[in-house]
Amino acid sequence: LMLGSVVVFGLPQRDAVRSLAKVNPKETSVMRQRDAEARAAQRRPRRVQQWVPLSQVSRHLVHAVVAAEDPNFFGHEGIDWEAVRESVEVNVKRGRFARGGSTITQQLAKNLFFTTRKSVVRKLREMVVAGWLESDLSKRRILELYLNVIEWGDGVYGCSAAAGRYYGKPVGDLDEVEAAGLAAMIPSPRRINPRVSPARHARAQRRILRLMERVGYLRQDV
Repeated sequence: LMLGSVVVFGLPQRDAVRSLAKVNPKETSVMRQRDAEARAAQRRPRRVQQWVPLSQVSRHLVHAVVAAEDPNFFGHEGIDWEAVRESVEVNVKRGRFARGGSTITQQLAKNLFFTTRKSVVRKLREMVVAGWLESDLSKRRILELYLNVIEWGDGVYGCSAAAGRYYGKPVGDLDEVEAAGLAAMIPSPRRINPRVSPARHARAQRRILRLMERVGYLRQDV
């Protein structure tokens, strides 16, 4: 009962979730978290973000992100329970939060309303909000929001800013390899980053390309 009360107390207003069907958020909780971290480190916070509709995003990036982050995105209602089970098994075995198992919808909930700090309470709140997002928004809108707000490096938010930063081109012009390069960064954009660790990023990029090929998103000549 106490845990339930704590979880409910920290949830956003339901109307704030419903409004996302038509309104693009001006900032997210993770953006505010990063700003606070920068100030604590006596650095000037920075944000680079340009909003783009999903229709202007390269289909290759959509394919890469779905293949890498949530292969069952179009089949679940916010939570992939099989991924959750596997995540719990791995975490119990290792005795720490080693694997998240979050869907794209859960990741969106975290970015919009919570922080990157791991806890059971945050994960439960995230699950509740993911259910709301799936109920109030279309899959297309959830994907559009996700691609426009998530981190892609220090101060880089959204796929448009990321495409410009790392490949010097509009996000709609990304090819399969470039799309895999951006998708590879999502789990840890400040560490798996071509400017921070090219070798680590290249390994992650190759893994995404293999996943894309496995599900039929990749041409055989790539």
